Amino acid sequence: MRNFLNFLKSKTFFIQIGLALLVVIILVFLLLRWLNGTTNNGEFVAVPDFSKMSVMEMRTAVEEANLRYEVLDSANYNPDYPRFSIIEQNPPAGNKVKENRKIYFTVNPSGYKKVTIPNVIQVTQRNAASMLRAVGLDVQRVTYIEQIGKDMVYYIKYKGKQVKPGDKLPKTSKLELVCGNGGIGERAQIKADSE
Repeated sequence: MRNFLNFLKSKTFFIQIGLALLVVIILVFLLLRWLNGTTNNGEFVAVPDFSKMSVMEMRTAVEEANLRYEVLDSANYNPDYPRFSIIEQNPPAGNKVKENRKIYFTVNPSGYKKVTIPNVIQVTQRNAASMLRAVGLDVQRVTYIEQIGKDMVYYIKYKGKQVKPGDKLPKTSKLELVCGNGGIGERAQIKADSE
């Protein structure tokens, strides 16, 4: 025990402690220099505005800015943006990020997703319009034919052609409802008059 205490008071012990501290300081200094070099400490890139760029244009711009990217699933179609263009990015344009940072993009699809036409045949025009709006379809106009069911939907037209319940159309499509005008028809009227 006495020898150990004498060693702790000796010059050799203090030299070894000093050398160990010097090695630790040099290692920490070298580690910090290495981290500064590899993490580009203090070097930032301003995120460009990729809005409305095509995917090909976005790829070129990302490479020029020394960034990486990932395309997320497409969003709902936005008619204010070109098809297959960037509609959202994260982080937003103007943010300062480190080089090689990944930017996440949402791409505008080629068009509205398709929705199924609900069964509005033999339903009143008012209820049919509500049912169609509920799935994202619009009633552009209502025309009437000689049928006994007043304001009853007899068939549906899209771009001048008849469509059926269950058919799929792009969301926001404009439809024409063909409804009865409440008349009983000429033949039925003649038959009723002759009896």
